[in-house]
Amino acid sequence: MNISKTFLVATTLVTLLASTAFGADKLVVAIYKSGTQQYFIDQAAGFTKAAEALGYKAQIINVELDANLAISAVSDAIAAGAKGIGLTAPDQAMGAAAAAAAAKAGIPLIATDDPLKDGDGKPVPFAGFDGAAMGTKVGERAGELLKQSGWAGGTKYGILSINLDTLSVCNDRTNAAKAQLLAAGATEANVIPVSYDGTTDVALSASGPVITANPEVAKWVVVSCNDEGVLGGVNALKNAGFAASDVIAVGLGAYEACRPWKEGIETGFKAALYISGTDVGDAAARALIKSIETGEPLPEKTVANTTIVDPTSYADIMPCK
Repeated sequence: MNISKTFLVATTLVTLLASTAFGADKLVVAIYKSGTQQYFIDQAAGFTKAAEALGYKAQIINVELDANLAISAVSDAIAAGAKGIGLTAPDQAMGAAAAAAAAKAGIPLIATDDPLKDGDGKPVPFAGFDGAAMGTKVGERAGELLKQSGWAGGTKYGILSINLDTLSVCNDRTNAAKAQLLAAGATEANVIPVSYDGTTDVALSASGPVITANPEVAKWVVVSCNDEGVLGGVNALKNAGFAASDVIAVGLGAYEACRPWKEGIETGFKAALYISGTDVGDAAARALIKSIETGEPLPEKTVANTTIVDPTSYADIMPCK
């Protein structure tokens, strides 16, 4: 663990211990794998607002894709007297350890965004989205735009499918998007997989060599597990000299896609699936606190709705920060 992460763990523990002054029976904690991404910033805000409305103190911890840091954060939260924990895990393999720690402490644990399993292979209660349904909506819109483009009539086109292969929810999303694109007329030969870690920078650096290795491709479709992945692909194509009109990118999140739309900047983002992190945070906090107050088990699954937006509709449906 490097110095900055060690400092974060220490700071987290001090802050949590200080929170007990509020009352140990009134503390809930949310741990996020990528707390600096806009989606998780929104989710933290939703979690905090709901908890405070119900008379609880909310503590937010960002672990920046570090599973060891996440395990430490779970332990710190329990030591500080948290009565419930929400967790978007950096690694789904940590589900058993997190579930065991929460069970030993006798407090509810809810997985947010990425499903987890306990040591017996049973699902941890979950709040988030249906990955396959999300990918289906993305693929349907990408397929519609592909048909409208006329590219299939002659121009050689490729599909950048940018995926975090080790995360089940990402596989659900990209596999479903791919299925819809194939149904729209694309072939397996059109689909070019790109692996990344969920961040824009790695999506950008991983997409560049793939684009260079396929010089015959004149037009590109881009889909991914999240908006960061799509943005990385779009930026890589821009760096390679492709015009926005040569790109059909459909985001998943819409918080990155809406920014060029808001500024009136020409972009490869033609549409995106809007998912509200605020709604997930709200749902997770309310489910935890209901379980704390009543002693009832958490619901097995709480699924939030999603909506496709584009440059003409996003402003009526979502905030753009």
